[in-house]
Amino acid sequence: QRTKDDVLVLFHDDTLDRVTGQTGSVSDYTYAELKNFNVTKNGLSDKIVSLEEFLLTFGAKNLTFAIELKTAGVAKDTVDLINKYGLKNKVVLTSFNYEELLSAIAYAPDFKVGYLTDNVTDELLAKMKEDGFYELCPRDDFVNESSVIKWHKLGFNVRAWNIKNQEIMARVYDSGADGMTVNFPDKLLDY
Repeated sequence: QRTKDDVLVLFHDDTLDRVTGQTGSVSDYTYAELKNFNVTKNGLSDKIVSLEEFLLTFGAKNLTFAIELKTAGVAKDTVDLINKYGLKNKVVLTSFNYEELLSAIAYAPDFKVGYLTDNVTDELLAKMKEDGFYELCPRDDFVNESSVIKWHKLGFNVRAWNIKNQEIMARVYDSGADGMTVNFPDKLLDY
């Protein structure tokens, strides 16, 4: 998301309310103001970080990053920042906003993009294929062994989301999906 003073930051929610106790959205505040807020969940506390700080801290690690474009109009600047640190090959740009992903493809056709969706249809798959998408990111309840085989045959990498517990995690893993978004990566690594 983009701050009031045009800094790209990592923040999941549409508003600050749930995890910071503040009101409004990221775009209502400058980055300096946001850095004063504590992000608290499950007894843990952290700060909002810029995308640049994140890339500097974690870019050298042997990881692939799914960077979600949460708001419209951030694709170009996100691509530029990723390119600045030479991390294009370690990133998949994802979003629920199909048009923002098309903007990313138009600006940087060599980047991998993935569409987050809760409604997988044959029409959507055909459109994604035609538009040059790399990854399908379905909600967990669409994921089973036969669907993953079908999506792989179409050429898509498959990374599921909405993994709320270890039972869903195991089902998605066993389906042959390429990855998933989890809040408990230690449990996934153990599995």
